Amino acid sequence: MIILKLPDELQFIANGRKTQKRTSAKMDGKTCLISGSSSGVGLAAAKRIAKAGANLVLICRNPVKASAIKEEIGKQYGVIVDTVIADFSDFSQVRHAAFQILEKYDKIDVLVNSVGVHNNYRELNSDGIEMVFCVNHLAQFLLTRLLVDRIIESAPARILFVNSEGHRFGGLDINDLNWNKRRYSGFQSYGASKIAQLLTVWEMAEQITETGVTVNAMHPGGVKTNIGMNNGFIYRFYQNFILSPFLSSPEISGEAIYYLVADPEMAKFSGKFFNQTIEEKAARYALDRVMGKKVWEISEKLTGLDNQEK
Repeated sequence: MIILKLPDELQFIANGRKTQKRTSAKMDGKTCLISGSSSGVGLAAAKRIAKAGANLVLICRNPVKASAIKEEIGKQYGVIVDTVIADFSDFSQVRHAAFQILEKYDKIDVLVNSVGVHNNYRELNSDGIEMVFCVNHLAQFLLTRLLVDRIIESAPARILFVNSEGHRFGGLDINDLNWNKRRYSGFQSYGASKIAQLLTVWEMAEQITETGVTVNAMHPGGVKTNIGMNNGFIYRFYQNFILSPFLSSPEISGEAIYYLVADPEMAKFSGKFFNQTIEEKAARYALDRVMGKKVWEISEKLTGLDNQEK
């Protein structure tokens, strides 16, 4: 019998079907920050991590949703739940959120970046930056950089970026991040933001080697979320009635995220990409370390971190 092995670039198809790893590790007393935690993957992760005993700091955009989730999780799992309000399309709000967290918390054991947006049409934020690139990459890069020293002080600690197999869509052009020269593509814009995120994950992991802090990225699986539901009737119809029946519950993502930030075995992995809990090779162009250093510098400049560190 001949068994054909998929090429590395297509291995994600098989990996998504594999039995995923699980853990029962406790997180009692740990402080876990989760962005994008008012729905979908972020909310599922918050509930699963709370079930393991961790106290939560939930970074949300909508204060009404945040208040309801705080009450629900606190009551159900008996952990401390705090909320911080920030819109990740606005760097000033991200900075303020980081300031609030640093003022209040001496210890940060886990940071899960799970904010996500998908646009079918080009939109710029108030700083003139393409919205998807801003929210999916730059704002999370900024938040993590502002908190990383505190996370290192709290070591052993873990940083996890919820990325996507959508990075395989391509689309990253560092000379046209705002899509001024190209026809805008929602899929490629999304892919560009996820490629940039992966490239900076490798850089960050290398920079903080030997600190006791791990930095990884993961694809959360094909699950039902609200991402892209801002794109009008046709997109929502496709998502709800065509695609949704083939997608799984966000709870599978929550379980995977919990494994990656809680299981003792994960302490030895950093600078890796996981398809849920299965280690996987990212797309070739998302592994380019020369490009990664360029994207790091661009990200520092666009978020104002380059001036802050001078």
